[in-house]
Amino acid sequence: MEPIVIIGTGLAGYNVAKELRKLDKSVPLVLLTADSGAFYSKPMLSSAFGSGKSAQQIAMNTAEQMAAQLGATVRTGVRVTAIVPAEHVVRIGAETLRYSKLVLALGADPIRLPIPGDGAADVLTVNDLDDYVRFRSALEGRKTVVLIGAGLIGCEFANDLTAGGYQVHAVDIADQPLPRLLPAEGAAMMRDRLAAIGVHWHFGTSVTSIDRAGAGFSVSLGNGEKIAADIVFSAIGLRPRTDLARAAGLAVNRGIVVDRLLRTSDPDIHALGDCAEVEGLVLPFVMPIMNAARALAATLAGTLTRVNYPAMPVLVKTPACPTIVSPPPHGAEGAWDVAANPESVKSLFVGADGKLLGFALNGTCTAERAALAKELPPVLA
Repeated sequence: MEPIVIIGTGLAGYNVAKELRKLDKSVPLVLLTADSGAFYSKPMLSSAFGSGKSAQQIAMNTAEQMAAQLGATVRTGVRVTAIVPAEHVVRIGAETLRYSKLVLALGADPIRLPIPGDGAADVLTVNDLDDYVRFRSALEGRKTVVLIGAGLIGCEFANDLTAGGYQVHAVDIADQPLPRLLPAEGAAMMRDRLAAIGVHWHFGTSVTSIDRAGAGFSVSLGNGEKIAADIVFSAIGLRPRTDLARAAGLAVNRGIVVDRLLRTSDPDIHALGDCAEVEGLVLPFVMPIMNAARALAATLAGTLTRVNYPAMPVLVKTPACPTIVSPPPHGAEGAWDVAANPESVKSLFVGADGKLLGFALNGTCTAERAALAKELPPVLA
């Protein structure tokens, strides 16, 4: 019997394997990864500095431990170079590996802007545990960080690095933090609370060049400012990894296109997580991954199971400004109803029919998360 092969050992890949083993103890299972295969929670990467956690403390299990737990083969340090759907094989260089079903849990890559300057190639990103190790090493003995991007990950790192003793300058073309998730009033609280702990905001401008300056960098902004920095860090978003699927002839849009059974355009190849697009949705968050992993495991075990997404509020890990968001559907008609006081900003997105479609909670009102989530429609029923 040919194995089920999973490419990727992040949260998506490992959780499919875990859920599958609950349903089928004997099916041969092979996981392939280009990195060390350590099992860890990726969201912890943006909240580890303040708590002083090392990469070893973030990692919960090694690849060897995961292989033993799963009764699976976990191959680390290997890179799949091609998928041949017609032959049910993946190629690892000159090696050929057959599969019965293939699962793509490829993740996403950080978006890198084409910024001029002889220091642009040295801009750092953190997308996995190995990146985190490099970032921590680069920060040793340094003080000032220019952070490009004030979205969810940018705000989390801004809070965490500042709490860890670093001076952070956050730059974003938008006029507020979390522009896609927070209305103006909630964004103002986030801006002010993070500024109070030391974050220096640079809104409404962009980085126009990054040049080497001694052991550090000179970062030029579109508004004419120049910032002297020891490290430049980019957190402007992720792009689903689709090249391998596209080269194999699978349907690709923003992500690898899958149906509600998480099948690609080839019925024996599935995809989930940051690389997958389900009914137009690319959701790089923990809860969608967990829901997809359970559904796909059931399908792989023989019970066809459609993925459903309930309302899935997202915790923004900014202790200086506790925040939980559940954005309204893209293009939803309605308006924000905002109630603000010095301790909280409660923003409810109410549809034209008077029903709650989304919310953003800052400060003490985050305690209302569970009650409000019950009023929301499912993301994908």
